[in-house]
Amino acid sequence: MRSAYGVNPLDRGSDNTRQEKRTFIFLLVLTCVALVTVAVTLWLVPYIGFSNIYDKLPLIMAIVFGAIVLYMIGGALTLVFTVIRGRNLFFNRRIRGVVIRFLFPLLLVMGKLVGIGKDRVRRAFIAVNNELVLAEAKRVSPEKLLLLLPQCLQYHECPVRITGNVENCKECGRCKIKDLLGLSHKYHVEISVATGGTLARKIVVEKRPDIIIAVACERDLTSGIQDTHPVPVYGILNHRPNGPCYDTDVDIERVEKGLKVFLGDEEESTEEPGSGDLRRAAS
Repeated sequence: MRSAYGVNPLDRGSDNTRQEKRTFIFLLVLTCVALVTVAVTLWLVPYIGFSNIYDKLPLIMAIVFGAIVLYMIGGALTLVFTVIRGRNLFFNRRIRGVVIRFLFPLLLVMGKLVGIGKDRVRRAFIAVNNELVLAEAKRVSPEKLLLLLPQCLQYHECPVRITGNVENCKECGRCKIKDLLGLSHKYHVEISVATGGTLARKIVVEKRPDIIIAVACERDLTSGIQDTHPVPVYGILNHRPNGPCYDTDVDIERVEKGLKVFLGDEEESTEEPGSGDLRRAAS
C-alpha cells in the first residue's frame, strides 16, 4: 500500500493521527508495566513458599513467569513497530485480534486510572486499528468492499427511507448521502446504511465483505470493529456539528482515498477521464 500510494495515503501522518498513536502507545506502555508488575508479584509472593515444597520450584516458576513477561514485551514491541512503521510485520493479523479482543478493554481501564477519557482512548484504538488494517489488507475487488454508513448522516427532515436501500435517495444534496452514493456508483462498491449495531451486524453477515470502510462515532466504530472481527474495518469518524446522532457529516475526500487504497489498481478501469487529480490526492 505504502509503495503504491505514497507515504501517507490516508492522512496517516496528520497531527491528530500522531497524537492518537502517542495516546495508544502511552497507554500500552502503562498497561505492560502494570501487567509485568502483577506477574512479578505473583511470582515473588509464593517464592518463599515454593522452596519449602521443592528446592528447584522457585527457579522453575521464575522461568515460567519470565517467559510470560518476555512474550508480553515482545508482543508490545511488535505492535509498536507495526504502528510506527505502518508495515505488515509477522503475526500482524493475530496482533490485531489481540488488540481488539484483549488489549482495548485493558487500555480503557488504564485510561480511566490516569484520567484519559473513553472517547480519546477509542480514537487512539481506531487510529491503531486503521494502521493494522492498512498493513494487513490486500487489495480487494469492488464487490468485496462494503461502505457502511450511519443513518445520522441523512438530513433529519428527509422523508425518504434509505435504510435497506440507499438507492432510494433522491440526491437533493442536503446531506452527504448523495456524495457517498455517487462514490459507490463510481467505484461499483456496495453501500449500506444502518440504524444501529444490530442492523450493521446483519448487513455484514448478508454482504460477507472482505473489507469494510465504516463511518460512525467513536463508540459505534469501536464496537463495530470488535463485532466484525476478523473482517478488517477501516474506521472513519463522522463530524458532529449539531451534536450526536443528528445531521452528522463526513470527510468525503477521505472516504474516496480509502476506496482507492483498498481497491488498488482496479479503480483504474472505473475512473472517468480527467480524474487524475483524485489519484494525486491519495498520495
